[in-house]
Amino acid sequence: MVRRIDVTGAGGVGLAAWEYADPPKSRETEASPGGVLLLHGLMGRASHWAGTARWLAERHRAVALDQRGHGQSDKPADGPYHREAYVDDAEAALEQLGLAPAVLIGHSMGALTGWQLAARRPDLVRGLVVCDMRASALGAASQREWADWFKSWPVPFATLADVRKWFGEDDPWVERPNPSRGNFFAEVMTEGDDGWRPVFDPAHMLKSRETWVYDAHWEELIQVQCPALVVRGLDGELGRAEAQEMVRVLPRGAYAEVPDTGHLVHYDQPAGWREAIEPFLDGVLTGS
Repeated sequence: MVRRIDVTGAGGVGLAAWEYADPPKSRETEASPGGVLLLHGLMGRASHWAGTARWLAERHRAVALDQRGHGQSDKPADGPYHREAYVDDAEAALEQLGLAPAVLIGHSMGALTGWQLAARRPDLVRGLVVCDMRASALGAASQREWADWFKSWPVPFATLADVRKWFGEDDPWVERPNPSRGNFFAEVMTEGDDGWRPVFDPAHMLKSRETWVYDAHWEELIQVQCPALVVRGLDGELGRAEAQEMVRVLPRGAYAEVPDTGHLVHYDQPAGWREAIEPFLDGVLTGS
C-alpha cells in the first residue's frame, strides 16, 4: 500500500508525506512509541526511500517526506528555500504525523536537515542516520560547478530512456556507466508537451544549496545528543577521514560504510545499506 498524507510545513507550504506499507501492528512496535522519518537529498523525492520504508514498516512506522520544492510538495516561486525552512518543515512533519520521538534518516541535504533538527529539538529525535553528507564547507567553486552542471542538461528529454542514458552514461559527472543513477533521475522527471523535465526548478535547487555550501556545520553535530550513525559509500562524496571526524565530534556517534557504491548509497546498494543501518535502528527503536 502507498498512502499519501498531507502535511503543512513552515509558512503554510503544503508537503506530501508517504507511507509505503500498512502501518505495523506487532506487539513490539505498539509498545515502542515514535517512528522513522526519511528525508531525501537535493533533487530527490520520497519515492527514492520506498525500498527502505517497506522493510522498516515490517516493524516500525516509517514515513518519507517530499521536501519543499521536490516531488509532489509545493514549490513556491519565492521559496523560501533556506536551511531554517527545511528544518521547520521536518519539525512540523514529525509533530503532525505523530512520529516523535523519531529516528531521522537523511541522505545528503536531508541528513543535514536531520542533524540540525536533532540539535534544535532533542525532544523530537531519538536517533539519527546521516548518509553521505559532509559537515565541512564546500565553497563557492562547488556552487559554480553545480550551476554549470544544471545548464548542461539537455532538457527536454524525448523519453525516459534518454533520461536514464544521459544521467547513467553521458553526463560528464559520470565516471563510469551507472544505471542506478539513471534510474534515480528518471524518478524525478515529469512529462510535458515537449518531453521530460525535472519536477523541480533547478533555480530552487541552487537556492537551497547556497544556504549550506558556504558554511561548515560541525557546531550542530556537536549538539546532537541522540545516538547517531554516519554512513558513507566507499566512492561517495563524504571521505573516510571526514566521516570519522564527524563520528568523533558526535557525542554518541557510530560509523558504517557500504562498499561498491557512491553517493546514492541507499538507492544503489539497498542490501548493503540495510545491512549497515538495521542493527543501529533496531537498537535505537527497540532499546535492544
